[in-house]
Amino acid sequence: MLTDTYRHKGLRKKLVEEIKIKGIQDEAVLNAVEALPRHFFMDSSFLEIAYQDKPFPIGCGQTISQPYTVAFQTQLLEVKKGHKVLEIGTGSGYQACILAEMGAKVFSIERIKELYINTKHFLNENRYKPKIFYGDGYLGLPTYAPFDRILVTAGAPMVPEALLQQLTTGGILVIPVDRTTGKQVMNKIIKISENQFKTEEHGDFRFVPLVENKE
Repeated sequence: MLTDTYRHKGLRKKLVEEIKIKGIQDEAVLNAVEALPRHFFMDSSFLEIAYQDKPFPIGCGQTISQPYTVAFQTQLLEVKKGHKVLEIGTGSGYQACILAEMGAKVFSIERIKELYINTKHFLNENRYKPKIFYGDGYLGLPTYAPFDRILVTAGAPMVPEALLQQLTTGGILVIPVDRTTGKQVMNKIIKISENQFKTEEHGDFRFVPLVENKE
């Protein structure tokens, strides 16, 4: 049985203060981080350190991202209540649930079958609302497009054309794009019109790679 104690809530409050100092100012993002129990999405062996501002392994060679990174990407997305959001790379489900906590309608794709099965089961058991799909994130979800926002939570070698096409006009795509240095630069891409995009760069990060094709 998952429990969220006063101690956990206190640790989340401290975590929010920490990421505020690092530059996260969007109140909706901060409120979601404070409301959502991160320890629910991690192995019980990490229970005591779940609220450190660090990434941790979740199996299958994947990680749950550092809370600051989750908040940074989410802040760039400018999510509003009712937005339809596509996430590429479900992982533990934490980022998807942050978006859902903010009132977004969330669709998320996971390529690693074991993670997909485990996370889908966990979310269903705990009544979290993101819709999880098993598939190739490079292709997006054309059946459910268009999306107001698209978030990629793994390092991509380039910006997939399919994702750009699945954005609404005025929509935002946030994606870490590989550099030759082994880091990725965070791109915020705004769809101005059908074939016109504005790209902003927002610093270097490290992500696991975005992998093509199903297993």
